[in-house]
Amino acid sequence: MECHLDIFFLEAVLNGILLAGLLALLALGLNLVFGVIDVVWICYAELVMIGMYGIYYASKSGAPFPVAVIFGIILVALLGAALHYFIIRPVLDTAPINQLLVTGGVLFLLQALATMAFGIDFRNLGIQLGSTGFADMSFAWSRIITFGVALAGMLGLWLFLTKTYLGTAIRAIAQDRQIMPLMGVDSKRIYLVTSAIGGGLAGLAAALMVLQYDIYPQIGLQFGPLIFMICVLGGLGNMLGGFAAAFIISQFIAIGGSCAATEWGYAIAFLFFMIVIFIRPQGLFGAKS
Repeated sequence: MECHLDIFFLEAVLNGILLAGLLALLALGLNLVFGVIDVVWICYAELVMIGMYGIYYASKSGAPFPVAVIFGIILVALLGAALHYFIIRPVLDTAPINQLLVTGGVLFLLQALATMAFGIDFRNLGIQLGSTGFADMSFAWSRIITFGVALAGMLGLWLFLTKTYLGTAIRAIAQDRQIMPLMGVDSKRIYLVTSAIGGGLAGLAAALMVLQYDIYPQIGLQFGPLIFMICVLGGLGNMLGGFAAAFIISQFIAIGGSCAATEWGYAIAFLFFMIVIFIRPQGLFGAKS
């Protein structure tokens, strides 16, 4: 591994920042669901995969890309609500291991169904956005657009949670799941809405990922562990912690990939994660239970 503090190193750092926007958005939906409902959606990346297929087929059927994106977001939002209503709700009051097992079962179910329905071929929309240069550095427009839309999505969620009655109710339930129902808050409705929002965020991430990545049934295996690692590193349920952790992990991946190989970047990121968890099991920004 060889690194030099030159223009290529700076380019890797900036590309890491652009990657962080997408990873932060992916972690945001999972953290929102865990923070409010106290359930980890192990199958979260598979919902993103379904959203990517939805956008792909909507676009290939003739729908303009913005319409395909809206379709994908609504599709995954409905899937998120259905996941909670039919799968999570019946085991909500049981041991956490039961909730992990059922969402893990959904993970394999969705992968198997996608493989049977769509095959194992890699697909893409064929959208070429090109790149832009600055001071001998090159940045893909797809990454720049993804970063901007991801930040806008996170800002929109923050405004919703802080400026609306429903958002305030969601934050109140997240702070005390026992007391708020006694004060008239319908926790079942809040859980359902939160699941739909979490699914919608997965759909938005899917719309951004189709601009950069091929679509295939096992794409969740590439991003699922990464999303989960970021959420745990930032403190499960801590949305700001997940945001910061995404920027940390993305730098390991980008700089590691620049100095050696991409695989080294992922290996170093996971090693850093394990060391942190040994020292702070609650994550860098999580509170001790």
